[in-house]
Amino acid sequence: MALLEHFTTPVDTVVSRMRTLDATLPERDGIAVFNRVYLAVTEEVGRRLHAGDFTDPGAAVTLDVRFAERYLRVAEEGCPPACWRPLLQFRRHPGVRPLQFALAGINAHIGHDLALAVVDACRTLGCEPAELEDEFDRVGDLLVSMEERIREELMPGPDLLQIADPLTHLLGAWSLDRARDATWSTARALWALRRLPDLAEEFTDRLDGAVGFAGRMLLTPMPD
Repeated sequence: MALLEHFTTPVDTVVSRMRTLDATLPERDGIAVFNRVYLAVTEEVGRRLHAGDFTDPGAAVTLDVRFAERYLRVAEEGCPPACWRPLLQFRRHPGVRPLQFALAGINAHIGHDLALAVVDACRTLGCEPAELEDEFDRVGDLLVSMEERIREELMPGPDLLQIADPLTHLLGAWSLDRARDATWSTARALWALRRLPDLAEEFTDRLDGAVGFAGRMLLTPMPD
């Protein structure tokens, strides 16, 4: 038990930082909307770690913390990669709905940050990506379940959202399941390229731009 408590301390730290952001950001701010979603996910990861649900808690903590740190650098320091810039630019736009903010943040964090976090964790732990696949899948399953809840909680009511509504069309074009599958392939490719730094950097830059483009589409302002 002492070993597990030692492992979970870094997760508690990132949860505390997210709670500080939650207390300081305006409720309708786009980063605040995503932060509430991500805080709930990270708190659940912490609960499951304490409950012993992860077969390798050390690997799970390392992956979770490396993953969270990439978002926290954006939220706390304001030096975003391209994938986060649309959300920062549109975070106070009155025509963007909360569900769009949440999914745009998930898109940036899963589509870009998670692949890099897998590589970060592998370097920290001295392991191959295949050794983190179980932890990756468990965190991914939790995110998928959270996405379903997010859509239920933040989706406008049926009287406001019909099949022809632009938001219905826009959100139907993005899938967390597909993004997660693509991220695992990306992480493996980046690990294979780790000894070719120029090529790895080019690959990462192109990934960053592509994920940012998808985020910009998700943040298309909606008519009243």
